Amino acid sequence: MKAAPVMHALRERGAEQTLVHTGQHYDANMSDVFFTQLAMPAPDVNLEVGSGTHAAQTADIMARLEPVVLERKPDVVLVYGDVNSTAAAALVCSKLLVRVGHVEAGLRSFDRTMPEEINRLVTDQLADLLFTPSEDGDANLQREGIAPEKIHRVGNVMIDSLIQLLPAAQQTRSGTPERYALVTLHRPSNVDDGDRLRNILETLLEIQNRLGVIFPVHPRTRQRIAEFGIDVSGLQIIGPLPYIEFLALQLHASVVITDSGGIQEETTYLRVPCLTLRSNTERPVTVALGTNVLVGSDSARLKSELFKVLAGNAKVGSIPPLWDGRAGERIAEILVNL
Repeated sequence: MKAAPVMHALRERGAEQTLVHTGQHYDANMSDVFFTQLAMPAPDVNLEVGSGTHAAQTADIMARLEPVVLERKPDVVLVYGDVNSTAAAALVCSKLLVRVGHVEAGLRSFDRTMPEEINRLVTDQLADLLFTPSEDGDANLQREGIAPEKIHRVGNVMIDSLIQLLPAAQQTRSGTPERYALVTLHRPSNVDDGDRLRNILETLLEIQNRLGVIFPVHPRTRQRIAEFGIDVSGLQIIGPLPYIEFLALQLHASVVITDSGGIQEETTYLRVPCLTLRSNTERPVTVALGTNVLVGSDSARLKSELFKVLAGNAKVGSIPPLWDGRAGERIAEILVNL
């Protein structure tokens, strides 16, 4: 989602590119179909690391990526977001003295219990070019001692992809109720704690008779629901969806309930109310300007915010600056000018 706009813009400028897929995300609906919908070329290299502990996965990526970098001798390696692949690639390249550009730099939740926060901190300290999506990213980096000349505020590449595929999503709707809540859950803090997961799902079951609930279930979450023996038969459970189909569900939802960072951004752009099941966010601009409300682990707060939506009193937000579909072009222009 984040690489596609940058790749398209670099291709238009004649840049030679190598696309490396680490294989960290390998479910067909969470990987392969995205390449098709985003009109991306097949990866030049697939490291096929698969799942594993944080240490094992990071180590496998590093060991398999290093020979690729040594062989290809790139001028710069772009890494995206905050997953293990991001930090692992930045470590490999910095030790080989290859310049690293971090797309979506500077985001902070200030919660080091989140593995993504560690990945963000490590990557930004190693990166030579830091491409931020919003003003708070710049401020975070400068506070951490990053030289201002390394920081480039370019906007949000996720929104580039959303704008590109929005027309297709607007034509995609079938079998959904007139009003519904769209739910996604995948963070360990929500799904690995049986009591916490049960409380969330019981709250959703409570409102089911007033607002339909559509729940595309992440493989990790489905596994936990089965392990904890939670009855979710009252909810509309479906599998992970390709991006266009999921975007269509967001577009037409009365409210989105999530713990995903990217979905907080997408709902803000779409002006759809978003209730985030976290006590913090690395995307505070979605709260300050957008439609996002943090409800934490408080079931009563979740219900009260849902009732506000049902009563027509949902938060109304605005689209942050530079979320205009041209972030990939700005990044490509900076890279070409190097």
